[in-house]
Amino acid sequence: MKLALSTYSLHRLVGSGEYTHRDLIKIAKDIGFDAIETTEIPKEEGLSINESAQLFREEADKYDLPICNYTVGADFITGSDGDTEKEIERVKAMVDTAAILGVSGMRHDVTRGFKSKADRTYKGFDNILPILADACRQVTEYAETKGIKTMVENHGYFAQDADRVEKLVNTVAHDNFGLLVDMGNFLCADDDPIKSVGKTAPYAFHVHAKDFHIKPADSFYPGMGFMMTRGGTYIRGAIVGHGNVPVFQCLRALKAAEYDGYVSIEFEGMENCLDGVKIGYQNLRRMLEMI
Repeated sequence: MKLALSTYSLHRLVGSGEYTHRDLIKIAKDIGFDAIETTEIPKEEGLSINESAQLFREEADKYDLPICNYTVGADFITGSDGDTEKEIERVKAMVDTAAILGVSGMRHDVTRGFKSKADRTYKGFDNILPILADACRQVTEYAETKGIKTMVENHGYFAQDADRVEKLVNTVAHDNFGLLVDMGNFLCADDDPIKSVGKTAPYAFHVHAKDFHIKPADSFYPGMGFMMTRGGTYIRGAIVGHGNVPVFQCLRALKAAEYDGYVSIEFEGMENCLDGVKIGYQNLRRMLEMI
């Protein structure tokens, strides 16, 4: 397995104006990462998204750092004003951007669920699965013509459980479509990371190493930085290796499933993000050497 840095880990540096999105490439290279994974490319002043993507790729080429994955948002139920076909076309346009970046894979969401109680009356995941699967299939068939594999991440609460994403990938049933397995995100749906990574590892096209601190649901609210899982447990982003996610065991499960792709650090902690990424990188590199 090879290590990559998700640009999301350092979004605070970009948000503060201290660095540009392109500057994160050199940071990743200097730390020692094997590749960089980018979230949606921001428009540079006076340029289109695709023109900005071309500059990002040229910067990555300058530092001889592969761009391993493009990570974008999507919602085939409520996105594009609830027009599923329009949302499919919007995501296909992001595949075109992914092709400019030169990536071999693109992760997109499927849905965060229904906007209101009225919308979801007598409709659960299984009820909308055919819609989601058809949308994912259309996108991946288009992406295949560009040489890009597509995947969905266990992300967004509604489509976060291991059982749900496994069911989705098997319903799409296309060799070009798989999963981005985020070992930490399973906690948001109160799934056990070890069991969930073991279940989803055979479908993995890409992996996120993410860690969380956990406080039991019956404790008081711990304060700023913590969020609630779907079942009410409190979790907070942590440096990889500092939290409660069994990262090492998850890596062993991936290896057992013969996964040999990229593992991206996605840091969401309260610590200085640059320090968090550097320490997480060192910890994750040691873990990979041990397995």
